[in-house]
Amino acid sequence: MGQTRLRRPPAPADAERARSVAARGGDAALVGTGGPEPVVPIVHHVHADGSAVLLIDDDSPLLAGIRESERAELPAMLELADRAPVDLREPIRALLWISGWVRIPDPATARRAAMQVADAAPHHRLLDLGHGATLVKLTPSSAVLADAEGTAALAPVDLAAARPDPFCRMEDRWLSHLEEAHPEVFDALARHLPAPLRHTLGARIRPLGVDRCGLRLRVEAPNGDHDVRLAWPTEATTAEELRTQLGLLVGCPFRQVDGAA
Repeated sequence: MGQTRLRRPPAPADAERARSVAARGGDAALVGTGGPEPVVPIVHHVHADGSAVLLIDDDSPLLAGIRESERAELPAMLELADRAPVDLREPIRALLWISGWVRIPDPATARRAAMQVADAAPHHRLLDLGHGATLVKLTPSSAVLADAEGTAALAPVDLAAARPDPFCRMEDRWLSHLEEAHPEVFDALARHLPAPLRHTLGARIRPLGVDRCGLRLRVEAPNGDHDVRLAWPTEATTAEELRTQLGLLVGCPFRQVDGAA
């Protein structure tokens, strides 16, 4: 008899998960620019194809390095660290690395780029452009995503063709609300955990993430942390569907947990 293979719960595609990490923003740092320390941008914004706009302090050695380079650009890698919505022992749940080249655009192009960022994701520090800060642009060549689902190499065309998860920008607020106001939800979800985790003394079930395919939980146990994905009975694409699917997963088909709108 052949071995029975366990079926993994469905999850968003690699490029979709990467786009979601980029859309949430997270903690950013430029590495591999030749300096001893990563360069932390004042403001960062990643476009659909992985290209990025970064506002850098005028004192950063990166700017001098770009200006002194033969091609007026430097190879660099933008690292985006995606943090969990609640305070976990290990808060980083995904990493996205975008490799490419950084350069300093001319002042007019820099102003247009800053205005585009302001339209998409307003940030008061964008006003520092030209007043102690310089805008640089990252042209991507490749990207790598690492999260609980695995590791994936992506091209800019893959990122551009994907869309972020419909809940990627609201999940922090919703999952934080669940943990604070509805702890009984996680007690009910414990029945879906694998038996070894379900019967671990001292384990605490925490919200890790939510997407159209399901709910991700972090089980903080005395012997370490364990990530578990629970699939929705039916894929969710709206806040109303999300509330309904969570109610079904919890075990009450008529219950809708508030806070998802």
